[in-house]
Amino acid sequence: MEILTTKSDGILTLEFNRPERKNAITGAMYTAMAEALREADADPAVRAVLIVGKPEIFTAGNDLDDFLNNTGAGSMTADRPVFQFMQALEGCAKPVVAAVAGVAVGIGTTMLMHCDLVYAGDNAKFSMPFSQLGLCPEFASSLLVAQSAGHTRAAEKLMLGEAFSAQEAFEMGIVARVLPAAELLAFAQGQAAKLVKLPAVSIRTTKALMKRSRAALVQDTIAAENERFSAMLAGAEAKEAFTAFFEKRKPDFSKFD
Repeated sequence: MEILTTKSDGILTLEFNRPERKNAITGAMYTAMAEALREADADPAVRAVLIVGKPEIFTAGNDLDDFLNNTGAGSMTADRPVFQFMQALEGCAKPVVAAVAGVAVGIGTTMLMHCDLVYAGDNAKFSMPFSQLGLCPEFASSLLVAQSAGHTRAAEKLMLGEAFSAQEAFEMGIVARVLPAAELLAFAQGQAAKLVKLPAVSIRTTKALMKRSRAALVQDTIAAENERFSAMLAGAEAKEAFTAFFEKRKPDFSKFD
């Protein structure tokens, strides 16, 4: 299974389990996670969710072969598996903990904005390389990164699309704490276990109140990003970026205005 799901002591754990492809996420993996999150939200035995990768890698982001084979111009619609997953994550009433070790590329960083407690190993490296692919930010990252880190730091990460360290992610407010990689999983599991022992209604209410003021703006931003993302996906710059990726060369954007 490329997504491992386990329920134990009130915690649903979702684990990326495709190390041979750097945990790159396919549509089937998004669907599995979306279904697991919706089931967890409806299951009173689940009181917290934990999302993890492998000790050496969280996720390399979208599996580009799968993504391009299943995405045509204008088809980035709400019924797509990635949308179903992100809506389930954003809408999850129960607390979501994430433990990030190794690289977290694209959606691997974007999804963290929709989690509640996020911890990183000191070997973690984050990136949102949408501009490098001729695309734009996704799933409210243009809003949430700027809210967390401020405009100038968000602009640096979103416009240049370059990787940044766990310490930088901490300073930007993307992660709550940086730990030695060997201690990360146990610490995150311990934090999830603390949530399980607290009054469930109190935790859910606190989460709902914290997200209340941003909920409509997040959905509006997702819609605006999606409209532009869909148009850009069919554009010449994105075509050049993806072609260069598969041909293992640097893209040449000099011929585009």
